[in-house]
Amino acid sequence: MRNDERLENALRQIEIIPNVNPYAEGSCLIKCGNTHVLCTATVDDRIPSWLKAQGKGWISAEYALLPRSTQTRVARETSGHSGRTHEIQRLIGRSLRAVTDLYGLKDFMVQIDCDTLLADGGTRTASISGGFVALYLAMEKLVSEGKLKENPIREFVGAVSCGLQGDVPLLDLDYSEDSTARADANFVLTESGRIVEIQTTAEGAPFNRDQFNALFELAQRGIQQIIKLQKQALGLK
Repeated sequence: MRNDERLENALRQIEIIPNVNPYAEGSCLIKCGNTHVLCTATVDDRIPSWLKAQGKGWISAEYALLPRSTQTRVARETSGHSGRTHEIQRLIGRSLRAVTDLYGLKDFMVQIDCDTLLADGGTRTASISGGFVALYLAMEKLVSEGKLKENPIREFVGAVSCGLQGDVPLLDLDYSEDSTARADANFVLTESGRIVEIQTTAEGAPFNRDQFNALFELAQRGIQQIIKLQKQALGLK
C-alpha cells in the first residue's frame, strides 16, 4: 500500500476546474493530489516572424514553480530559466502542437502558461493535461467568435508519470515515490493511444523490456482516465 493508501495502478485524486481565469481565452486549475497547476491560454494574432507567410499558427508554453510550491522556497527565475524549466516548457509545447492542426490555427499564436501553485511530483505531466484543457477552451472561443471555422485540435492528449519501486510498477508518482524510484518515466499519449513522447530513466540498476511494458500499460490506462476527466471538465461526453 502506498503513502496515500492507493493501489499500485491508481491515479491520485484528480480535479480539473475550467475557466478559473476570467481574462484568459482559456484556463483551468488542475489538481493531482497535492500537485496543483494553474494553466492559462492566451491568443495573439502576432505570430513569430519565422512563421509569417506560412499560413499556420503556433503554440508555445511557459512553466514556473511558485516560490512556496515546494517544501522549501524555490527562488524565482528572474535572471533566466534553468535547464529543467526549458526542458519542461518545450515538452508542454511539443505535446500540444502534436494534436493540433497548426494550419487550421491559421495566423494565431497561443501561449500556454503553467504555474505550479503546489508541487508534489508530476508537475510537468499535470501541466500537459491541464494545458490541453486551457488550449481547447481557447480554440472553442475563437470558433464562437467566428475567428476560426472549426476547432483545430485533432484529438485529446494527456500525460502521467510512472515508476518502479523495487520491481513494483506504480502509476502517478508523488514526490516521495519519484525521489526514491528505481526508474521513472513520463508518458504523453493521445486518446487513440498514439505516442507523443516518452521520457524514461533508470535511477539505479537498468530495467528490462517487460518492466517498461508494464509501465507503458499503466500509463495507457491512466491517461484514458485523465482524458475522461478532461472531457467532463469541458462538458463533453
